[in-house]
Amino acid sequence: MLVHKIRQWSGIQRRLYPEPEDLKIKENKIHSSMMSHFVMVHGASHGAWCWFKVRALLETSGYKVTCLDLKSAGIDRTDPNTVFTLEEYNKPLINLLHNLPHNEKVILVGHSIGGLNVTDAINRFGYGKIHTAVYVAADMSDRRTEDVKVLFPASINQGAAQNGISPDMFELEYALGPDEFPTSIMVKKEYQRELYYHMSPVEDSTLASMVLKPAPARVFACAPFEGGPPDAAKVRRVYIRTLNDHAFKLENQDAMIAKCNPSQVFNIDSEHCPFFSNPLVLSGFLVQQAASIN
Repeated sequence: MLVHKIRQWSGIQRRLYPEPEDLKIKENKIHSSMMSHFVMVHGASHGAWCWFKVRALLETSGYKVTCLDLKSAGIDRTDPNTVFTLEEYNKPLINLLHNLPHNEKVILVGHSIGGLNVTDAINRFGYGKIHTAVYVAADMSDRRTEDVKVLFPASINQGAAQNGISPDMFELEYALGPDEFPTSIMVKKEYQRELYYHMSPVEDSTLASMVLKPAPARVFACAPFEGGPPDAAKVRRVYIRTLNDHAFKLENQDAMIAKCNPSQVFNIDSEHCPFFSNPLVLSGFLVQQAASIN
């Protein structure tokens, strides 16, 4: 059972924040929350495939898990250079949530820039569909501007510099012309393991290098949010800090945590992609959120 593995592995975590007293989850509490539905949202260039280890662990323990491809990601054949808005990019997630019954206890899990998709969903559906949002080394910000011409240069150059990343590590495409803003972005193959997977098994980073795709850059540069339903504030927000992250520095994660004030903060001994390097502990944190619902 996953819960026994969680107990065995929980001691390896370096905790810079206090952990909740109920870290060791009782079996009966686990079984009482089996109706929880995990919906997994990938980050830039990734797809539903990146959650395969976490999905296997959660489903083996009896949970319902949905991993989806956002528009142009994974096996979706849409050209990322034609996806310009968050509304368009996030349509697969919004359609999924719209069609779920209201009694589903949805736990949204977003990785990296996929946190924007999670926040967008909260602002659309509120607590009526979403009980908890888990941000895994993810963007929790609540952006409220549509001025892509102002934001885009900062999102590439300043964002990269703040995380110690050279802009030369990215491949950019300019489908609208060389004088326009880039339409897609991807980390160059030779830098992918160092930025994303330096603690992951080599076979996982090798697989990722074969299936990563360019992501629609304008979506991330301009992701405006409007005021959500009144009960959106009731959605619990949980943050998981990745302690050895080369793509999203810990100090920048902490700055976002201080600004957004999540309900809980956990630490995981991982690089940017704990679904590869530490899936057991990551799954354990998710199970705790399911247990807390009841």
